[in-house]
Amino acid sequence: MTRRTIEIGMAASFAAFLIAVPWLIPALTDNFWVSVITEILIWSLFAASANLLFGYVGLLSFGQALYFGFGMYGVALGIDHFGLSFWPAFGLGIVAAMAMALLSGVFAVRLSWHYFAIITVVFSLIFYFLAVSMKPLTGGDDGINFSPPPVFRFGGAVWSLTDPTFQYFFVLAAVTVCFFLMYRVINSPLGKGFLAIRDNDLRASLIGLNVYVLRLIAFVMAGFLAGVSGALFAFFGRYASATYMFYQVSGEAVVWTIVGGAGTMFGPLVGTTLFIVIREIVSSHWEHHSLIVGLMAILVVIFAPKGIVGLWNGWMTRLGERDAAASVPPRLTLRADP
Repeated sequence: MTRRTIEIGMAASFAAFLIAVPWLIPALTDNFWVSVITEILIWSLFAASANLLFGYVGLLSFGQALYFGFGMYGVALGIDHFGLSFWPAFGLGIVAAMAMALLSGVFAVRLSWHYFAIITVVFSLIFYFLAVSMKPLTGGDDGINFSPPPVFRFGGAVWSLTDPTFQYFFVLAAVTVCFFLMYRVINSPLGKGFLAIRDNDLRASLIGLNVYVLRLIAFVMAGFLAGVSGALFAFFGRYASATYMFYQVSGEAVVWTIVGGAGTMFGPLVGTTLFIVIREIVSSHWEHHSLIVGLMAILVVIFAPKGIVGLWNGWMTRLGERDAAASVPPRLTLRADP
């Protein structure tokens, strides 16, 4: 079996599984796991925002929770305070996250290495404490609860996220579109510029790339992904809270990305799935489940530095090389008789 056949088979099986989740999972367990898989999709998109910066641009951000929180509050405030319908509130959350990413990115992307990581933490902490202190507006740690308005109205039919099946497919569609957009960007000339900066920013500047502008574009794009995930999570949980703006939430996204495979398209999805499934299974039996999560993260980093997807890609590359070698016909040699 060739590498191409394996990859197509796995992609088709995974797509079929995602489509069948609302009917397959309840038949095997219960509706609780449909909700868990919906949450995994949302958090994997959040991890993808960290992966875009760290895996493809070489910037380690611990501030993605800030844009996640702005996406949440954009939705919550839009519905609860401004009386917006679904799509304007959704758009407000995304625009608020991107605007905040642009504002902080103007200063942050001038730095690199640990200086960049520190300033992203500082921005996250500033707005976290502001959100906590502005309780009349944000609800502080208690947050804001709201009822999601209908998504679509067709005649007498109303499509709302209060329907778990519709909610699942809406989240699946939104996350799929975001991953597809990220895939197109990474494989475009802009994405090649990101990779050039990641590998050697000095050399990239010497060949004419504007490192500052490209980093800022990537930063705002990552803010967009985090904002969409935050808005989706607000609709999913029907609330927004300042707790999700704390930098510890960003740290979890970084861990999910590294374990799954930084610099790979589906590494964040794999890492997020692994840790959330472990959390849900182990937490019901042992309150210190974070120890198991930490141990697994250490083991993966030691034995698979490129992450789980990176390890898999290595296996597939070796398989492809063996297939290529096997397809080469043996060379005929002529030997002269003595």
